Amino acid sequence: MKPILLVTGGSRGIGAATARLAAARGYAVCLSYLSNAAAAAGVVADIERAGGQAIALAADVASQADVLRLFETVDARLGRLTALVNNAGILERQTTLLDIDAGRLQRVLATNVIGAFLCAREAVRRMSTKLGGAGGAIVNVSSMASKLGSPGEYVDYAASKGAIDSMTIGLAREVAAEGIRVNAVRPGVIYTDIHASGGEPGRVDRVKSAVPMRRGGTADEVARAILWLLSEEASYSTGAFIDVSGGR
Repeated sequence: MKPILLVTGGSRGIGAATARLAAARGYAVCLSYLSNAAAAAGVVADIERAGGQAIALAADVASQADVLRLFETVDARLGRLTALVNNAGILERQTTLLDIDAGRLQRVLATNVIGAFLCAREAVRRMSTKLGGAGGAIVNVSSMASKLGSPGEYVDYAASKGAIDSMTIGLAREVAAEGIRVNAVRPGVIYTDIHASGGEPGRVDRVKSAVPMRRGGTADEVARAILWLLSEEASYSTGAFIDVSGGR
């Protein structure tokens, strides 16, 4: 039986790279996406051309109804989940706190924090040995922003990732005796489309000189760290973080 992985936000960037690499390593993969069905279908097609198994499902992780439907569909089409990558996340245009309103905060926190909690809850319900599961692994995609704060750009996004760090530690300890490992990666400046959402598509090239390695990272480099944390090679690691940040 193939291990079964759900990657949220899997139609682009780190999520897409993780889905492709996981499928190449023998996982049956479900990738969720918010609205870009064509991009998600492209990732599935790439995986199938390479001989892997994947499906794509539309879901807004900020919606509990969507999350329940997403996991129930994975149950029906692939089987009992063994791994989750909480990757779905958003940021909004660069600004200071003075121009951040409640609506923006609600949008960012709903996706980045509430969505991750809801997906982790449903994964635990399926993986926990106390509930009849066979165990499993969760990897949360945080950000170096959680440590650096993103001043003058998006302190709200940074705060949401700080919440993910805290959740990773707490949940790891909560479910460690139930056969579930919970870890996180903290990407630094990575070449993905998310920077365009912040209003600066070329942000990585602007800030890479502040990175000790003097370059931006790639989505594939983050995906490799994620797959290691999911694997049995990380069997004694839980509540741990890998900073994929070029030394920053």
